[in-house]
Amino acid sequence: MERTVRNLIEGFPCIAVTGARQSGKTTFVRRLFPEKAYVSLEDPDQREFAENDPRGFLDRFPDGAVLDEAQRTPRLFSYLQGRLDRDGRMGIFILTGSQHFHLLENITQTLAGRTALLHLPPFCFEELKNASLLPEKADSTMLKGGYPPIHTRRVEPSSWLSGYTATYLERDVRSLLNVRDLSAFQRFVRLCAGRAGQLLNLSSLSAECGVVHNTAKAWISVLEAGSIVFLLRPYFRNFNKRLVRTPKLYFLATGLL
Repeated sequence: MERTVRNLIEGFPCIAVTGARQSGKTTFVRRLFPEKAYVSLEDPDQREFAENDPRGFLDRFPDGAVLDEAQRTPRLFSYLQGRLDRDGRMGIFILTGSQHFHLLENITQTLAGRTALLHLPPFCFEELKNASLLPEKADSTMLKGGYPPIHTRRVEPSSWLSGYTATYLERDVRSLLNVRDLSAFQRFVRLCAGRAGQLLNLSSLSAECGVVHNTAKAWISVLEAGSIVFLLRPYFRNFNKRLVRTPKLYFLATGLL
C-alpha cells in the first residue's frame, strides 16, 4: 500500500484514502507524510473555517496538507479543484474519509482526473504477523478481526466492537440514508453476519426483517459504503455473467460476525 501511494503522488495532485472508521487511515497518511500539515475536519472550529472561508482555509497551506474526514466539508471541494489546477504540483493534498459514498460523490463532481482513490481495509493476517500482533490461536484472530485499536490497545474485543457498531449505526447510517427504524437495520446487519460467505439473497433478508426488497438493497449499499461488507462477484470468462450472477456476501472484519 505504501509503495502504491508513493507511486501515485508522482502522477496525481491529490490522493484520497477511504476505509472504515478506525481502520488506520489517519495513522497511515500521517506516517507517510510527516512533513505535511494535518487538519481534522471533525474539529468543529476547523470545519466552520473551511465552510465559511474555503479559499482562506486552503491558503493556510502553501505546500498542501492532510485533510482528515474531508467529506465533512463538501463546499471545500470546488475551491480545492481551483487550487490544484493553479498549483500544478503533484501530491499536494492528501484526503481521508470514512464515508466512501460522500467522499466519492464530491471527488467525481469536482476532482475527477485530479485525484487517485485508494481503499484502506483493516489489518490483514500478514500485517498482523509482520507487526508481531498475531494472536497465538486462529480462533482468537477471527474473533478479534483486523481493526487496529483491538490489537494496539488494551481493550476487550467484544466491548470495542459493540461500541463501534453502535457508533456506526447512530452516526454514519443516519447520514448515509434515512433509516427511521434502527432496530430493524440492526437486525438486518445481524442477519447479514449469519449469512457471511453465502450467496446474497435480498428477498430472504427483506422478508425476515419485514422491509421491502428495495429497502434491503439500499441497506446493503449503505453497509458497502461504510466499508462494513463487500460483495464478491463470481468469476466467469463472460464478463456480462459476472455482473448479473448473484454475488457472495462477506464482512471486511471477521470480528463483526
